[in-house]
Amino acid sequence: MPMYEFYCADCHTIFTFFSRKVNTAARPSCPKCGRPRLDRQISQFAVTGRAGDEGEGAPDLPVSEARMERAIQELAKEAENIRDDDPRQAARLMRKFTSMTGMELGKGMTEALERMESGEDPEKIEEEMGELLETEDPFIMQGGASRRKSRKSPPYRDTTLYEL
Repeated sequence: MPMYEFYCADCHTIFTFFSRKVNTAARPSCPKCGRPRLDRQISQFAVTGRAGDEGEGAPDLPVSEARMERAIQELAKEAENIRDDDPRQAARLMRKFTSMTGMELGKGMTEALERMESGEDPEKIEEEMGELLETEDPFIMQGGASRRKSRKSPPYRDTTLYEL
């Protein structure tokens, strides 16, 4: 079953929805406040199936959903084989992801990735850069604009699984 994540700007909350079939067009209303048409997020879950078109990206993504889903599908298999003791592998996977999607990394994420590529311990990087990485949008849209709004705190993640 595919899993999808959606963000509610009114509640500043991320919700997870499951669907019995691939459904890249659905945009549910907020289960908490009722806001119609939540914004689709990049999900931590691998997605099966493919989007129907190569049209413009969703309002919250700087690339088309079809391109994003293809990248996630292809890289999900590689991610299973990453060794925890080799930060270079995770960095290579992230570079491949940005290359496949055409997305650019923010300054903080670029620095963290370069440090991982040099073999530095990710926990040390997180310890030193954690606050910056939590407040900075990791991806930049074309022209250098961040897709994150001016909120400083990360969104609340609702742990309930909703049906799409």
